[in-house]
Amino acid sequence: MLQVQIPTPVTLTAKLPILRLVRSCDNHPPLRLPSSAPLSLFISNSQKPENPNVFPPLNQSVAAIVFGDGSESRLYPLTRRRSGGAVPIAANYRLIDVVVSNCINSNISKIYALTQFNSTSLNSHLFRAYSGKVLGKEGFVEVIAAYQSPEGQGWFQGTADAIRRCLWVLEDYPVLEFLVLPGHHLYRMDYQKLIEAHRNNNADITISVSCAVGNRDPGFGFLKVNSKNQVLEFRERPDREPLKSITEEGSKKSSYGAYHYFSSMGIYVIKRDIMTKLLTESFPNANEITNEIIPGAISMGMKVQSYTFDGYWEDMRSIEAFYQANMDVTKRSTLGFNSFYDKNSPLYTLPRCLPPTLVTDADVIDSVIGDGCILKRCKVKGSVVGMRTRIEDGAVIEDSVLMGSDIYQEDCIQRCKMDGKRDKNPIGIGKDSYIRKAIVDKNARIGKNVQIVNKGNVQEGNRESDGFVISGGIVIVLKSAVIPDCSII
Repeated sequence: MLQVQIPTPVTLTAKLPILRLVRSCDNHPPLRLPSSAPLSLFISNSQKPENPNVFPPLNQSVAAIVFGDGSESRLYPLTRRRSGGAVPIAANYRLIDVVVSNCINSNISKIYALTQFNSTSLNSHLFRAYSGKVLGKEGFVEVIAAYQSPEGQGWFQGTADAIRRCLWVLEDYPVLEFLVLPGHHLYRMDYQKLIEAHRNNNADITISVSCAVGNRDPGFGFLKVNSKNQVLEFRERPDREPLKSITEEGSKKSSYGAYHYFSSMGIYVIKRDIMTKLLTESFPNANEITNEIIPGAISMGMKVQSYTFDGYWEDMRSIEAFYQANMDVTKRSTLGFNSFYDKNSPLYTLPRCLPPTLVTDADVIDSVIGDGCILKRCKVKGSVVGMRTRIEDGAVIEDSVLMGSDIYQEDCIQRCKMDGKRDKNPIGIGKDSYIRKAIVDKNARIGKNVQIVNKGNVQEGNRESDGFVISGGIVIVLKSAVIPDCSII
């Protein structure tokens, strides 16, 4: 799979200090410029131009706030030891790369990542992937891990609580708006258009809504929107209420005229002063933006607008959705997410110095192969093969996702020799094994003559003690699991 080259650094004009990429847990006060600094170092009037219709560039006036994922991830067991944003996808990437790349391609270079649950892998990836020149001289991706302080002894209680407790960091730069983003969704969006609509409407809050989610509930609530795209009401779906009864309430009329219900994408543009007011004054005890801050802002009479997004959007609501998103990468259809190959909106990730994939008499059909793989006399059809994957002779991989390995088999064998152990099942896919419609997580050891085909057509099953889980009929082999020779799943 082709790697995306790092583009020419973005040229920024603000002369402000660069914060550390990863903050410590200590609640240090924000950095301040000395009063003796030259006037040219400051941006007057809090970045507000004299002409209200002219705004500073987005790399100076907008900061993105990205959330890794919550504690109740719908991608378990892939999130057993990592957050949703850190889940590998399409052989070379992680889900968080999609959102960060959207920001970079939209000229938003001030990005804060707020992380808490299973965040070690995500924090490490963000630090290594975006600490170079890809964001320009003044740009950054700053990881703010959950912390305790004299003012707050507990962990982040939700998205609103996390932003409130990090305002002392987020207010370091005099931006005009905050762009709040989930970090585990798959879509391509030009945030410049979203922010332009927000500013043209002089909105306090703008919420991105999707008109292409189909008959499903992404979990961010439904918005009642009139013909002027003004949000009139926020509504959550009760557990027993059919989704169809909400989505089909469109084309009705009220005193506001015709209105429709749209599904929120969980993407918000919020004015900086409005964000501070809502979190610290109006709703100081609110924990969530989705079902507390947004309904509260509407009830207060704030101008809340919607922005309709009609492109591909996958919120990774389930293992089946994640599996299908990977399968779409292998197809030539334009219905799925195709930004992996879009030269105008490149997808960035951690640059790795891996050798090209070695193919030895392998039969590869309609598949995506990551960097540094070793494919012997095997057959790979309609599958995604992650980095450093080793597939032995006679193995057959069909309609599956192999996430790859963090190390090479030779490294593992050498370690075992040093410890006086025999590595019976090295990392990778063993000889003559057959894998169909499965997800094999990183560093898994699949022995020889293993069959992973869901022989009993089981839809749901938890066999973590045996190294696998079945969700929606898809077998998921756990990270670092060992599947012995001749096993049949």
